Amino acid sequence: MNVRGGEIRSLYVEPEPHEREIVWPALEFIDVFKIFRSGPVETVALRGLNLRVEHGELVALLGPSGCGKSTTLSLAAALDDPSAGEVRVGERSLGRLDEHELADFRARQVALVLQRDNLWPWLSARENVAVSLQLAGSRDTRSAADEALRQFGLGSRGDQRAGSLSGGEQQRVAIAAAAARRAMLVLADEPTGELDGANERRVLGALNELRASFGSTVVVVTHSPAVARAADRVIEMRDGTELT
Repeated sequence: MNVRGGEIRSLYVEPEPHEREIVWPALEFIDVFKIFRSGPVETVALRGLNLRVEHGELVALLGPSGCGKSTTLSLAAALDDPSAGEVRVGERSLGRLDEHELADFRARQVALVLQRDNLWPWLSARENVAVSLQLAGSRDTRSAADEALRQFGLGSRGDQRAGSLSGGEQQRVAIAAAAARRAMLVLADEPTGELDGANERRVLGALNELRASFGSTVVVVTHSPAVARAADRVIEMRDGTELT
């Protein structure tokens, strides 16, 4: 407080306002539509989908065939463009990235694990992981590939051709490749759809390991009750949009 000539003045200075830091979700769909056209025929795959997945979550997408689940993953991986709306991964809007930025995003930040055909069958397990690392710009690929395989219980399978591995082992190699390049977003489309119960549990364990050890966010399209139970959250889709 300052007193001058009988006038009392406060020395308090109002602090300048600070902009609040925006915390972006790992993945966000904002009123997204996707329309496929074949001649005069239009098929609406997504109808105003709003979806938000936080960092480190394992989210399961459930719904009948044709409800838009796989289309959702395709847009999240920047393999296709929405007809309307916005898809964001972290702080970036995918629709605003140029071709070079999109290629970098696909190689470094996102990983796809499909129901089958994730690997080059004529390459070894180690070589499959190493190729993924090379595409992401890594140099020390052999040791990083071996470490990722060990992390997912495949240390003894490094030299084995991918085509001779069991279905569950092939899925875990694909997950190891995502882990090796520290993919922030892992999109899995029916990853356990062709596996027995024991291998399904191993693959689920591998997906959870991605979160625990590598901080990845995982979105899984599934019809499996076991996968749904293992998820942090289940989003049910119907007719191209979310129900929950």
